[in-house]
Amino acid sequence: MKTLTQVKEELKNYDGKKIKIMEVCGTHTASIFKSGIRSLLSPKIELISGPGCPVCVTSSAYIDVLVEYALKENHCVLTFGDMMKVRGSQLSLTGAKAEGGNVKILYSPLNAIQIARSNEQIQYVFAAVGFETTTPIYALMMEEMQKYQIKNLKLLTSIKTMLPALHFICQNEKEIDAFLCPGHVSVMTGSNIYTDLAVEYQKPFVIAGFEGELILAAIYEIVQQIKEQAFRMKNMYTSAVSEEGNRKAAALVDQYFTVCDEKWRGIGVIQESGLRIKEEYKQYDAGSKFKEKDLTTPKGCKCTEVILGRIHPVDCPLFDRVCNPLNAIGPCMVSTEGACGIWYKNRGNE
Repeated sequence: MKTLTQVKEELKNYDGKKIKIMEVCGTHTASIFKSGIRSLLSPKIELISGPGCPVCVTSSAYIDVLVEYALKENHCVLTFGDMMKVRGSQLSLTGAKAEGGNVKILYSPLNAIQIARSNEQIQYVFAAVGFETTTPIYALMMEEMQKYQIKNLKLLTSIKTMLPALHFICQNEKEIDAFLCPGHVSVMTGSNIYTDLAVEYQKPFVIAGFEGELILAAIYEIVQQIKEQAFRMKNMYTSAVSEEGNRKAAALVDQYFTVCDEKWRGIGVIQESGLRIKEEYKQYDAGSKFKEKDLTTPKGCKCTEVILGRIHPVDCPLFDRVCNPLNAIGPCMVSTEGACGIWYKNRGNE
């Protein structure tokens, strides 16, 4: 077994073919900066960001529906803070609030239950956005809504699943050589979901924790697989990720949600990449089957290229010139998990 010093030395001195590794998860991107990982790698090993921020890939049409609810009499939108500044076709939720709309920020979705029970005169709409990590909480919300017979709380869903997105990227972005798989998502899904991907696309899929040493170990594993041309899924986060994942949470999700096609902002519709409330529970759905609009990306914005790993955020002509967290032109700058937001916070250290 290699020591950490040996791993660092081999990665720093690597002189083989250029390797482009996508770290799918925004938390990995932040950890890579925090740990100074890039400074420890050969110039021939490139780390790029992916579509691992749920806020960044939420469609503008979804924001428009939330804005309509916020401005509607006797209605209130409940949301996480990251969603406030994401722009729709006209307004963000922050803009809607400035125009008199009713919007409240929550730290936990389950707080919505208490809020709805305490004020039955208001129709609440919860912005249910996320990946596999948050979906079980939304299912638990609906269990609680049934238990307390809550009729003034509904969910507007924009829930996405990672596996179809990875298939899409592998099919369309041929220059990506390997994937650092999302740790938090993998806790829920299990490691086995990546096994067929590695075989089908002949690329390493390696699951890593979030400490610097764990990320370095995962990158080293990827480099070794590429050297040996032996591509496989490797779970290097066994302390948290099992083969099957959280089956209890999966069963709860399967009870309330069904698979659907979903639009990813900056990418388009990816088939069977979303989850929507089942028909038998439609009383809890705030109208998630809305018509999507085809909107052009703001002029100069390169969020699509960032999300697909084609460029780094600093390569966007708007980055740190026009686009910043206080004036976010594209969705990747809005969220703390968005690639542009993370790169802006760490600008100068890239």
